[in-house]
Amino acid sequence: MNSLPDWGDMGKQWSQAMQSFGGLAQGAAMPKLPQLPDVPQLTFDPQKLEALQRAYVEEAAQLWNASLLPDLAKKDRRFAADAWTQNPVASYSAAVYLLNARTLLGMVEAAKTDTKTKARLRFAVEQWMAASAPSNYLALNAEAQKKALETNGESIAKGIQNLLADIQQGHVSMTDESVFEVGKNVATTEGAVVWENELFQLVEYKPLTKQVHEKPFLVVPPCINKFYILDLQPDNSLVRFLVEQGHRTFVMSWRNPDDTLQEKTWDDYVGDGPIEAIRVVKEISGAKQINALGFCVGGTILGTSLAVLAARGEKPVASATFLTTLLDFKESGVLDVFIDEGMVKFREMQMGKKGLLKGQELASTFSFLRPNDLVWNYVVGNYLKGETPPPFDLLYWNSDSTNLPGPMYTWYIRNMYLENNLVKSNRLTVCGEKVDLKKLDIPVYIYGSREDHIVPIGGAYASTQVLPGKKRFVMGASGHIAGVINPPAKKKRSYWTNDKLPKSHEEWTAGAKEHPGSWWTDWAAWLKPHAGKQIAAPKTFGKGTKYKAIEPAPGRYVKAKA
Repeated sequence: MNSLPDWGDMGKQWSQAMQSFGGLAQGAAMPKLPQLPDVPQLTFDPQKLEALQRAYVEEAAQLWNASLLPDLAKKDRRFAADAWTQNPVASYSAAVYLLNARTLLGMVEAAKTDTKTKARLRFAVEQWMAASAPSNYLALNAEAQKKALETNGESIAKGIQNLLADIQQGHVSMTDESVFEVGKNVATTEGAVVWENELFQLVEYKPLTKQVHEKPFLVVPPCINKFYILDLQPDNSLVRFLVEQGHRTFVMSWRNPDDTLQEKTWDDYVGDGPIEAIRVVKEISGAKQINALGFCVGGTILGTSLAVLAARGEKPVASATFLTTLLDFKESGVLDVFIDEGMVKFREMQMGKKGLLKGQELASTFSFLRPNDLVWNYVVGNYLKGETPPPFDLLYWNSDSTNLPGPMYTWYIRNMYLENNLVKSNRLTVCGEKVDLKKLDIPVYIYGSREDHIVPIGGAYASTQVLPGKKRFVMGASGHIAGVINPPAKKKRSYWTNDKLPKSHEEWTAGAKEHPGSWWTDWAAWLKPHAGKQIAAPKTFGKGTKYKAIEPAPGRYVKAKA
C-alpha cells in the first residue's frame, strides 16, 4: 500500500455522478448542466493513515501465510458456506477482498472533511465494496461453482433463464412474483371504493364491530410505493387492526401516475389529496371532525395539508398520527448523500415543469441503499446459483413500484430535503396559503423506527420540537417497514416510551422505558379517547347516491403498474 488513490479526482467524479443521479428519461434531450463547484483535494489524518497502513501490511502478511483465511471468510455470510473454505483460491480472494474493503472504509474515516462529504465517500466506497465482492462472479464464487458441478450445469442454465426473464421485466426478482395478485392474496380486507378523482381513490372498509367510533379514521399512505403495505395479509394488516378496534376506516389509494399526470405539483397532491379526502370522509360520515394518519411521505403531505387548512381557519382533524415521517428534514438519513444544489437544479431542468420520475428508478435507488441485501444477494441467488427466490409478500410489494410527477418530485426535494422549508413558518405557500406548522395545535402520536435508514429516528423525533399540540412519541425496534408492520399477535420486537420530550432524541432515549411486543397496542389506547362515542356501525359503504360503492377494494388504481 505504497500509493494512495487520488481522492480529489474521486470527489470530482462523485460530484458529477450526483448531477446526473438516476439518469435521463429515455429519449429526453441532455440539458445543460449547472456549473460544478470545485472539489477540494482531500487530506487525511496522518496518525490514522499510518495505523491503517501498518494494520494492512500485518494482515496481508498473515493472509499470505494462510493463517486467517477460514476465520476471515466465515465472519461474512456471503462467504460462510463450506465451499469457500474448501477452495483455497476462493477463500484467499474473499479474505483479501474483506481486508481491502475494511481498509478503504478506514481511509474514509481518516479523511479530513465535512460530514456530508464523508457520508458521500462512505456511500461510494460501500457501493464499490458491494459490487466488487468475489461472491458476485461465477469465476470466484466457490459455492456457485460447486452447485454447477453437482447439477451438471443445470444451475447455470436456470440462472441464464432467470437473467433473461429479469431483463424482460426490468428489475431483479426478489420474490416469486407469479404467486401474488393484489386483491386476491394481498390487500384482501373487505371494502369498497366510494369516491375517486384523478389522483386517488378513497377506499372504505367494512366494519367488523356492531358499533364504531363517532369520528372516522383516514389513512394517508405514501405515494411512493402502494398503500397495501398496510394491508398485506389479515394477520399483519394495520388497516384490519383499525377496523377491529371499532374505527370506521378510510384509506387513500394513490394513482400510479402516467403521462396524463406528468404536470401535477405538490399543491395538487395536497389540495386534491388529503384535503379532498378529509372533506369527503366528513360528508360520508356526517362527523364534524375525523382522525388521520400519515405514513412516510404521506405524513409529510398530511402535515402540509393540515397546515393549509389551519391557515384557512379550519380544524377538521381531531388528532393526527405520523408514522416514520419527516417534517423537519435537518436529519434526513442516507438519502441526503444524493441531494445538493446541482442535483436539484438538474432535476428541475429535466422534469420541473413536466415529466415523470419512473418507478423503477425510485425502486433502484432504495434498493441500493442496502445493496448486499436487496441487490447482490439476488444477483448471486438468481443468476449464479439458478435459484428462484421464495414467495414473500413484503418483497412483492417492494417490487411493485410507482411513478411520481416531475413537478411534484422536484418541488419536494428542493423545499424539503435541500432547503428544509416546511419547518420555517410562512416560508412556503401551498394551495394559496402560507404554511405554518406551529398552527397545528392538535394532539399527535409520533412513531419512529430505531434502525430506520430512510427516516432516521432523530429525524422522526424532530417533529416533537416542531408541532405545538400535546404529543406522544414512541420508538419501535427494527427499520422503516418492519418496525411499522409489527402486529401484536406476533409478539415480536419491542417499543420504547418516555412522557418527557427533551430537545434531542438522545436525551429522550436515555430516559425511555422498553416494553416487549408491538407499539400498536400503545397507539390504540392513545387513539381511543380521541375517537368519540360509540355509534351504530354503517350497514352500507359510502352514503346515498353521491358516495355509492364504485368497485370492491382495493380498487383499480393500486393495480396499475409503473
